[in-house]
Amino acid sequence: MAKLFSRRFFLTSAASASIGHVAFANAPLSSLRPQARSGSTGADAPAQVARTAPSSKALIDAAQLGGAVGFAVADLSTGKLLETNNKAIGLPPASTAKAITALYALDALGPNHRFATRISTNGSIAGGVISEDLFLIGGGDPTLDTNALASMAAQLKSLGIREVRGQFFYVDNTLPNLRDIDPSQPDHVSYNPAISGLNLNFNRVCFEWRRGSNGYAITMDARSTKHRPNVYISKMQIAARDLPVYTYKDGGKFDQWTVARGALGKGGSRWLPVRKPGLYAADVFQTFARSQGIVLKNPKRSTKSPKTRALVTHTSAPLTTILRDMLKFSTNLTAEVVGLTATRKRGGRATSLKASAKDMSRWANTALSMGNASFTDHSGLSGASKVSAQGMLNAMIVARRRAGFAQLLKPFAMRDAKRKVIKNHPIKVNAKTGTLNFVSALSGYITAPDGKQLAFAMICADTNRRRGIKKSNKEAPQGGRAWNRRAKALQQKLIERWGTVYG
Repeated sequence: MAKLFSRRFFLTSAASASIGHVAFANAPLSSLRPQARSGSTGADAPAQVARTAPSSKALIDAAQLGGAVGFAVADLSTGKLLETNNKAIGLPPASTAKAITALYALDALGPNHRFATRISTNGSIAGGVISEDLFLIGGGDPTLDTNALASMAAQLKSLGIREVRGQFFYVDNTLPNLRDIDPSQPDHVSYNPAISGLNLNFNRVCFEWRRGSNGYAITMDARSTKHRPNVYISKMQIAARDLPVYTYKDGGKFDQWTVARGALGKGGSRWLPVRKPGLYAADVFQTFARSQGIVLKNPKRSTKSPKTRALVTHTSAPLTTILRDMLKFSTNLTAEVVGLTATRKRGGRATSLKASAKDMSRWANTALSMGNASFTDHSGLSGASKVSAQGMLNAMIVARRRAGFAQLLKPFAMRDAKRKVIKNHPIKVNAKTGTLNFVSALSGYITAPDGKQLAFAMICADTNRRRGIKKSNKEAPQGGRAWNRRAKALQQKLIERWGTVYG
């Protein structure tokens, strides 16, 4: 993958050319990596694609979505536009924005870029004693997890360190500290966490509850595949109410949550967002250091970049691996972090998501021939971003001229009327999905039954219905799931039409 993308690829090529419903009692993910939505076992027989297909207008009318349906499809080998509908209308891209963020990050950082997290000191070491301070210094790694911090604490012990006489500081100023991605989202949704230069577990904490004879036992922990340390900077109280299910307030040195007793049932767990990610990571590292016999003072934030020497360094996987997982699992935190990091590398304004996304918009409109794209974040979580189907199609065409990008996109499963995956469907699709309330987008590549390659982009959006949703109802608005099912069914029917008519 190292040779797939050059820093100058996009400019030269262009010249020649984010929420599923989560019930409040959901079980947590089985690992810290967000899970892709897997399909059911499908029919064994391949789909029989008809030689004729309904018109796109007939398909759109039958879907009864309201709002607007924008799409554009082209022959990938020639760039010839084959079919469009509302191709120039600016609509929210949802998580298809992550595909643009991936290209932006690859152009700025290169495919082999790695994020580094360090344990450092400004003091001397004698007899296993550090004379001054210890620092946990974040490098913006969006994939840092509990397992990594446990390993770093063990490595510190292996160096013979047994005592730190100074303070324990954490440094999180590699990136701006942002309370959330989209302030309009409900406080408790884990896909809208805080962002900083020191992130952990996608900035989520696991809340678990079990009802016993004497009431509920509750925990807040930073669980991983190997460890389950308690977290002290996120606190939960059970309140005698039915609604709202959750409330949040900033407790200063901790996140203060309450949960409605009437919503708990017998037991369960779910991930909640962390609003103080740097302190969260320091909290967990302090626990692991103590388990290694190294007692650290309570963590303090350092707003400076002190001169230190590294004792332990943890490096992330290469950027291509991070991006592939980001596109597969549609991880909002990853998108925002790599987007901010890319803007900073390019010398742009990485002071906020809006400022950084504005820089990405300028780049995409030039390097990817998107025309008038206007991004307000890097993940697509905000509905304020606007792109056209034609612009997204142009981006897909430019990106595909370099081998490897399509492989970063996950296969898009074709499904039958019961939403079961159709095995061996003659049309193959690699694409990035995007879902918001009353927004469903899809951009990528089609391989027709005869092998012909098509690029496409489509966005279905009812922005009027989106504007009418109250903040408290955004996790599961009335009619949202049914609308989403109809939108996805329309997308598949359009893909089948294009594969039939133009393949």
